[in-house]
Amino acid sequence: MTGGAGFIGSNFIRMVLGGRRICEKKNFDLLTYAGNLQSLEDVSSNPRYCYIKGDIAEPKVVAEAIRGGVDAIVNFAAETHVDKSLYEPAKFLRTNILGTGVLLEAAQRAGVTKFIQVSSDEVYGSLGSGKACETDPLRPSSPYAASKASADLLSLSFFRTHGLPVIITRSSNNYGPYQFPEKIIPFFIAEAKAGRHLPLYGNGANIRDWLYVEDNCRAILTVLEKGTPGEVYNIGGGNEIDNLALTKKLLLLLGKPNTLIKFVEDRPGHDLRYAIDCSKVRDLGWAPKVSFDDGLRMTVDWYLSHQSWWENILSGEHFRFYETHYKNR
Repeated sequence: MTGGAGFIGSNFIRMVLGGRRICEKKNFDLLTYAGNLQSLEDVSSNPRYCYIKGDIAEPKVVAEAIRGGVDAIVNFAAETHVDKSLYEPAKFLRTNILGTGVLLEAAQRAGVTKFIQVSSDEVYGSLGSGKACETDPLRPSSPYAASKASADLLSLSFFRTHGLPVIITRSSNNYGPYQFPEKIIPFFIAEAKAGRHLPLYGNGANIRDWLYVEDNCRAILTVLEKGTPGEVYNIGGGNEIDNLALTKKLLLLLGKPNTLIKFVEDRPGHDLRYAIDCSKVRDLGWAPKVSFDDGLRMTVDWYLSHQSWWENILSGEHFRFYETHYKNR
């Protein structure tokens, strides 16, 4: 697993180590600002787990990590914060495109039997109506989404040209424990708990489909075990809600007033709505288990009971970027 110290990656590692599978799990992660080994403290002593520090864009380091035998690669490693991609796109191009290319080349040389490229529904762009299916055109709006779309196409080219058994997953907005508090749900939980205003873009009408992270991890594992090489699988929660309604749900769970909501200038190119057709992955036997209301309540409870995990993050260097480009709008 690359990027295993991040949000989805750490939850995936925890899930597979908790199962009965006897294989060894390697976590290859550079530990950039969103990577946090504290997210894996509870499994760090597991004899089937090991951590390797490294950059997916460095060929020699990747080759060394794969040496000794790797059956499958699940690529979680990515720059993911859309706002940050608007101002610092070069980091996204390097990690998300060049890094994926390095991994693909190394996987081909090593004879890896399955390569899972973890992608996003944002590659389809904004939808006025209906749901995007896997064969729809890619219309990314942000540098982040464009870098993920590019990585998807690069991955498929390795399947078609070299026969590398690549599979792509495109999930909707994930939420749950261990999510870096730059994203709306954990960030708003932290801000509301402190009694600060919640800066909501535009009029809060942007719609997202929310997927509990453990459901996404189960879907990725299902695709790893049952998916067909060369295919793309959409993974969604079926929970479309606009950002204003989401924010009000969070405030209700936290016992805070709606007067904390502060509408701010919208970000450039902000997609109005994402929605994906997930019938293809459901045909493999997967379905989400966690309802949105239950998942949101569990997420709020987790952040309230793990305050030490995110407090240091909020005072770090990354959030000076936030102060400049987001909060003061």
